[in-house]
Amino acid sequence: MNSAAAVFLANIPSPDRGVWQLGPFPLRAYALCIIAGIVVAIWWGERRWAQRGGRKGTIVDIAVFAVPFGLVGGRLYHVITDYQLYFGEGRNPINALKIWDGGLGIWGAIALGAVGGWIACRRKGIPLPAVADAVAPGIVVAQAIGRLGNYFNQELYGGETDLPWGLEIYRRVDPQTGLDDPLGGVAVSDVPIAVVHPTFLYELLWNLGVALLVVWADRRFRLGHGRAFALYVAGYTAGRFWIELMRTDPANEILGLRVNVWTSVLVFAGAVAYFVLAARRGPREDPAVLRGKEDPDTDGTDEPAAGTSDTADPADGSDQDDTGAKADETGTTKADETGTAEADETGAAKAEVSGTDETTTGDQRKVEPGQ
Repeated sequence: MNSAAAVFLANIPSPDRGVWQLGPFPLRAYALCIIAGIVVAIWWGERRWAQRGGRKGTIVDIAVFAVPFGLVGGRLYHVITDYQLYFGEGRNPINALKIWDGGLGIWGAIALGAVGGWIACRRKGIPLPAVADAVAPGIVVAQAIGRLGNYFNQELYGGETDLPWGLEIYRRVDPQTGLDDPLGGVAVSDVPIAVVHPTFLYELLWNLGVALLVVWADRRFRLGHGRAFALYVAGYTAGRFWIELMRTDPANEILGLRVNVWTSVLVFAGAVAYFVLAARRGPREDPAVLRGKEDPDTDGTDEPAAGTSDTADPADGSDQDDTGAKADETGTTKADETGTAEADETGAAKAEVSGTDETTTGDQRKVEPGQ
């Protein structure tokens, strides 16, 4: 076996298809990866929120708002920045709605997803930055899982390479028509038409590294007030910058650079600035305060709702019990002293009238010593 064959065998093969038909229903790997990523982000975010002192179930409630907003935002960003794919001569604008065919911009997904999360946080009376810190590593892992969908779709790769980990790209066609269909088609041969840089894999591995960085820094420095989320954004955009420069798929450009390169630079600068400035807000939010503020029936204010004693710290509950006990003891003592004093005065008065030495106390009769 010659060296060329050895290198060829070391390459990463692409899947022969990204869609499987289950009767009349298409099962799309891209959609499954997006769903799996969302599930992981919610699950991990829920665990981190509970560890910080928040109520279980909160992240799921917030996801009901954030996820739909994020999907719409991600699609809007993609359609706006790649409008030529959906509008113009020979294009079908309806395809802009076909999210299952791929095309989600993370920038739009995070931006509009944050709006949905903010609405949910306002309804629950808890601060959005604290929630963002809890879900940050889960989000970047979800992005890594989503990149597997690009692998199945044979998209978002770089230029040709002879590196051993080069990605093989196959020609795919629609089995019914025989026409080229890179996304929904089936490979006609296992002989690649190109071997390219697997930029989807580079970003996947980078994202996992960013998740580890956020978890480590959060534990080491107890990041709060949205700083863990800012670290995630800064770390992700730093990697996206150089990975984006390697991609060769068509994209709109500004001053000779892809739009996403400029977006990475601007968002990175904003994230770093926020990370530095937010440090002035002091230590991480107190978990006890978060529990006190968080209530599903709140009207969006920062005041704890009445009747939420189950969310209080044990120390707070003990103080309430002690206060109640003191109130009971004080009331009882005052009542006993008042009742006894009045009874003694009444009994003494009666004793003087009857000429006896006995003193009546209430409904009892007490014999004085010496009788």
